[in-house]
Amino acid sequence: MSIFSTLILLFFFICSPSAAYLLNELQLPPHVTGPESLAFDRDGGGPYVGSSDGRIFRYNATGPRTGSFVEYGYSSPIRNKAMCDGLTDFSDLQTRCGRPLGLGFNHQTNELYVADAYFGLVKIGPNGGAPTQLVGSLIFADALDVDPETGIVYFAQSSANFQFRNLTTLLNSRDSSGSLFMYDPRTNQTRELLRGLAFPAGVSTSSDGSYVLVTEFLGRRIQRFWVRGDRANTSDIFANLLGSPDNIKRSPNNQFWVAVNNFLGPPPPPIPPVSARGVRYNANGFVLQVLSLLDEYGTQAVSEVQEFNGTLYGGSLFASYAAVFTPYL
Repeated sequence: MSIFSTLILLFFFICSPSAAYLLNELQLPPHVTGPESLAFDRDGGGPYVGSSDGRIFRYNATGPRTGSFVEYGYSSPIRNKAMCDGLTDFSDLQTRCGRPLGLGFNHQTNELYVADAYFGLVKIGPNGGAPTQLVGSLIFADALDVDPETGIVYFAQSSANFQFRNLTTLLNSRDSSGSLFMYDPRTNQTRELLRGLAFPAGVSTSSDGSYVLVTEFLGRRIQRFWVRGDRANTSDIFANLLGSPDNIKRSPNNQFWVAVNNFLGPPPPPIPPVSARGVRYNANGFVLQVLSLLDEYGTQAVSEVQEFNGTLYGGSLFASYAAVFTPYL
C-alpha cells in the first residue's frame, strides 16, 4: 500500500464519526429552554446552565432536590421575576430579563462569569444571586472562558450590528463585525484583541494560557490569538472547518471539544442541521475524534460539547435539557 493510500485511510478512520451513547437528559424547569453553555464550579458541582428567561440554574447531583436544576442566579441587573420567569427565547422582554449565553468559573474565587447577550460581561458571586455588570457597552455578547491561572476573562462580541433577538438576520448575513476581548479583574480593564470576526461563537484558553482560541460560526474556522511568548499579540488560523463551529471547550491534555453543525441551507431554525457533531482537536489543530450527535440533536443544532471528569456533556440553544453521554472511543 502506498503512503498516500495509507494517509487517506488514516484520515477516513479519524474523521468518520463514531457514536455518542446518551446516558441522561437533565431537564430544565418547566417553560424554559436553551442551556447554550455549561460550567462546573471548583468543587465539581454542576453543570450550571443559562436559560431563555435570564436565570442560571445549577444541577444538584446530591443533596436537597437531587436530580433537578435549582435556581442559582440571573444575569440581568434589572430583572423582574414576575415579568421574566418562564420567558421564551427571542422575546423583546429579553432586553430587560437578560439572556445568559457563555458561562465560566474563576476556580480561585468561585465567581461565575457570564456573557449575557444584552448586558455584556457580568459576574455572579460564589453564593449566587444578583449579578455585577462589568462590561456593558456590547451589542451581542456571547462566549467566554477564564484563564485558570491569571483569572483573566476572554469573551466575544458576536456582532456589533445585530442583537441576539436578530439572530436569524445575523445568520443569513455576511456580518464580520465581531470581536474578541479580554477583561482583567485585577485592574478592571478591558482590551479588544481581535476584530473583524464572522460571528465569533466560542472562546477557550489553552491549558498554559499562552493563547486563546475563538470560533467563527459564519467564517467556519477557528482563530488563535497568542497572549504570551514570541508570537504575543499576533493571530493565526488554528483550523478550518466544513461546518459551522459554535462553543469550544478545553479538555484534558490541552485538547479541545468543538460543537459543529452542518446545515441544508441557511442555519436559522426551523431548518435542522444535516449533522450535529462534537469534534476533538489537539493543541496543533489536528482532528483526533469526531462524534455524531445526530440521534440526540437531529432536529436542533448543538451549541456545546464539554468533557468533565470523563463524561461528555452537550448543550443546545433550542433544547429543554442538558445532555449527558459517554463517547464511544
